[in-house]
Amino acid sequence: QTSMKNMERELVCPVCKEMYKQPLALPCTHNVCHVCASEVLLQHGHLYCDPTSEPTSPAATPSTRSPRLGRRAVPKPDRLDRLLKSGFGTYPGRKRGAVHPQTVTFPCPACQRDVDLGERGLGSLFRNLTLERVVERYRQTINISAAIMCQFCKPPQLEATKGCTECKSSFCNECFKLYHPWGTQKAQHEPTPPTLTFRPKGLMCPEHKEEVTHYCKTCQRLVCQLCRVRRTHTSHKITPVLSAYQALREKLTKSLAYILSSQDTVQTQIAELEETVKHTEV
Repeated sequence: QTSMKNMERELVCPVCKEMYKQPLALPCTHNVCHVCASEVLLQHGHLYCDPTSEPTSPAATPSTRSPRLGRRAVPKPDRLDRLLKSGFGTYPGRKRGAVHPQTVTFPCPACQRDVDLGERGLGSLFRNLTLERVVERYRQTINISAAIMCQFCKPPQLEATKGCTECKSSFCNECFKLYHPWGTQKAQHEPTPPTLTFRPKGLMCPEHKEEVTHYCKTCQRLVCQLCRVRRTHTSHKITPVLSAYQALREKLTKSLAYILSSQDTVQTQIAELEETVKHTEV
């Protein structure tokens, strides 16, 4: 038990104090979560770096966290909108108001040193795939050793055999059938392995069944990581989903503002035309 606790301590990010998720290897040999690194750069005056964009080295993303640890707080949507508006069109790590490229320094929370990341910032770092796999295996070991119980059984509770992402709950076989009756909307819910932490279900690529992360401007469609490497998207303009969302949002906002500003003028012209019609009829 003590050795397991010591191992878990080694697998915890020094920033969020949770198990690593997409750990990036810093030049000082320490590691930090991709999202945490973006937040730290933001707090030190650098523009927001999209946490959904892939680091240099791709790998399978762990779908869950340790059941012993809580879920990380997600930045509020209005904060993301504000950050994206101020930083749209810049590269990760560029400081506010900077005109020329500059070196990005990252304050490592483990060794308390400022680490040089170069001009590309987080884009120059690699995912620590070995550490990521160790975290995933440790989490699976914890899940096996600590049985997940059904959340709806009357005492004595039975061990959960199914999970539901939409309901965000784990069920035994009987309770799953009871709470997903045939002929109702809930009957369409797909069962998943039981877990204590449920990720929100994102948009899925219909072709590869992977979560979409980018937007192809050329094809005007959302794409997943597997779509990006296909020949059909060679030389296409592909941006992260958040960047595409922000650009389209700003375009729609300007269009709506123009329509609303012209509304009074159009109504006045309509009233004048109606008056002219009445006059003509008379």
